[in-house]
Amino acid sequence: MTYTDQPAKNDDWWWDDALHMAMPPFARLGVLRADTAYTEKLYRLYTHTKHAEGGPGLYDDTSGLWYRDKRFLPGGIASPSGKPVLWSRGNGWVAGGHVKTLKALGSSAPHVPEYRATLTRLVQSVAAVQRTDGFWNVNLADPAHLPGPETSGTSFFLYGTAYAIRAGLVDRAALLPVAAAAWQGLVAEAVHPDGFLGYVQKVGDRPESSQPITYDSTADFGVGGFLLAGTELAALAG
Repeated sequence: MTYTDQPAKNDDWWWDDALHMAMPPFARLGVLRADTAYTEKLYRLYTHTKHAEGGPGLYDDTSGLWYRDKRFLPGGIASPSGKPVLWSRGNGWVAGGHVKTLKALGSSAPHVPEYRATLTRLVQSVAAVQRTDGFWNVNLADPAHLPGPETSGTSFFLYGTAYAIRAGLVDRAALLPVAAAAWQGLVAEAVHPDGFLGYVQKVGDRPESSQPITYDSTADFGVGGFLLAGTELAALAG
């Protein structure tokens, strides 16, 4: 059985992390094999997650951000004050997935304009809720919900923002201070003298997961996001 013989099932990516986990491999396989079946299947899976999962889809067109999964859609799980839960790292995974997919695909590939527009909207939206110390809170929609610096979401937002600036998707003058503040915050507050990276929310699916997040909280994926952010920022500076 070949890939194109598989049944037309497009609801596998039921949580936003999946966009980071699966979008880039589909894009890379399509390019590697010169087979548009992979990139078209990518788009069908992506479209379901964005506009159909849970009914309305996980993408919130009003904010330009994403719900982690259908449990958090309006009427579902909310913050203690009744505000939406738009998880920082979940949106960070989405940003990272879009960046890696765009890097894999050529500029003329189908659906690239939508991927670019969605990433652009996301980085512009998170810029508006960045903390004064350069970090982002774990709930982007409620700054009073477990407030405090968090490294993994911040790193992926920096990665997405630096790429968007470098690719000419956003205004450099407007977004460069956002990227600079994020990097300065990470280096000044999260990186220990011995190189250990702190303030990383460990494995979870919402702001309450793995709390409290402290100077000594870390995880491999947080370090990976930080390195991606630094590499992209260095490319931007170069």
